Amino acid sequence: MNELAVCLTYLYYVDEQSAEYMPITYTIYSESGGIHKTTWTANLAEAHARQGFDVLVIDLDHQAANLTYLFDVEEGRDDPDADNLVRHVLGRPDGDFEDLIRSTEEGVDVLPAHNMLEEFTELLLQRERFEENMGDEFNRYEQLYDVLWEENDVQDDYDVVIIDPNARAEIMLYNAIYATRTLVAPSKPAGKGNKSLEGLAGLLESMSENLSIDVGVAAVILSGAGTTSTHTRYIEEMEDEYGIAATIGERQSMMDEMWDAQGTAFKVVEEGWHNGEPGSRRLREREVETLETILGIANYLTDEFGAEPPQKPSLNIEDTEVVS
Repeated sequence: MNELAVCLTYLYYVDEQSAEYMPITYTIYSESGGIHKTTWTANLAEAHARQGFDVLVIDLDHQAANLTYLFDVEEGRDDPDADNLVRHVLGRPDGDFEDLIRSTEEGVDVLPAHNMLEEFTELLLQRERFEENMGDEFNRYEQLYDVLWEENDVQDDYDVVIIDPNARAEIMLYNAIYATRTLVAPSKPAGKGNKSLEGLAGLLESMSENLSIDVGVAAVILSGAGTTSTHTRYIEEMEDEYGIAATIGERQSMMDEMWDAQGTAFKVVEEGWHNGEPGSRRLREREVETLETILGIANYLTDEFGAEPPQKPSLNIEDTEVVS
């Protein structure tokens, strides 16, 4: 078993004055595309909300802002004068931090992306040079941590905080990981997915060496799993190497419909979204099972953090006929 498989750590930040534990915090990580990283972020956030937790998701994907679109909180994204997370990270806020956060109809709060994220690296390095020229210490990777936990006490308002970063934007990614210290890694049972997990092991080693922090992998999740001999072989290999929290089959139709519904897979199935319209989707047993699996992963993560959900999560489909 390699280093990644034993890198699960139980990480809680403790405020020395209040002695209160920080919330469940993790970054959704995958260096490969097509892994449904953003949809996993949204679906796990909704699953935690159904556990009775107060949940915040943070969209740090400067290229697509998919999470911001998915939860329908895009207003102001392209307004250059609007306050946004980057301004706060740079120490130049133009309003209260809490005003950046948007509530959604599914019970998940979102800190949306803003177009200024595209300049995040350049602006942060400029601030770093300024601070160093003034003789002050500056850790480029610690800034999001400071904004969330030190300056705005997000831990007082939320039980779960999930970050969806762009894996190719190194400084932004490192800020996300530094802030959460824990990763959840979606993958696929294929060579590309295996390579992504190998890259994750290298990332953990780099974070440990360069930042002197421990980073844990709370879960590896496989999606798009089929019954072919090739998929079976990869699943077995990845289970042996890394350990897998859950495996689900190909659910492309359900995941794709999330973009038309602008909501989670729970909304798609429970409201019957199909071809951009609610109430027209047949309720399929395999999709119900997938939602149950997502709730199970949320329970798994909660257990790993040693937290107790306020309530048992459930689906709103009791009176609907299910077809196989």
